[in-house]
Amino acid sequence: MNTMSGDFRRDLEVRHYPILVYALAPLAALVLQAWLPSLLAGNAWFDLPLVITVYFALVQRIPIQGTLTGAVMGLFEDALSGHAIGVNGIAKTVVGFLASSVGIRIDVDNHTIRLGLTFLLSLLSSAIYVAVYRMLLGLKLEWSWVIELIKSVANTLIALVLFPALDRLQIRD
Repeated sequence: MNTMSGDFRRDLEVRHYPILVYALAPLAALVLQAWLPSLLAGNAWFDLPLVITVYFALVQRIPIQGTLTGAVMGLFEDALSGHAIGVNGIAKTVVGFLASSVGIRIDVDNHTIRLGLTFLLSLLSSAIYVAVYRMLLGLKLEWSWVIELIKSVANTLIALVLFPALDRLQIRD
């Protein structure tokens, strides 16, 4: 008789990486996110911390870890960007939780699913960012759906390259 517990899928497929990957990938994403827009005339057409958050949340499949990864990445991004502290933290916390929750339920080893989720979660992150910035903080924010769609496509293209590269760094049993 084959009985499966609720944690069977998550426990079976959690990936492990060297500790340097857990430290350097988010650090590199944060540094590049703070530095590259200054080279691109102040425009950030991508969100590297979001891509890293989505990746680690999807492959770890532990909602609490995804939530914490998103919160930490978002708060550090806020601190480095000069925006209101916590806005990116809230958006990336929700994204990290949702990505890891989806990772438990569906096969996220499929690259098409990962890219689709990256695109959708990027749009969700933008929507949460705008909602918090405008509604909760009451601040004005220049914002356009077209720019956010372009940003989501850019994040997906970055994920297209970055996800397989990070997959190669995982520790295999």
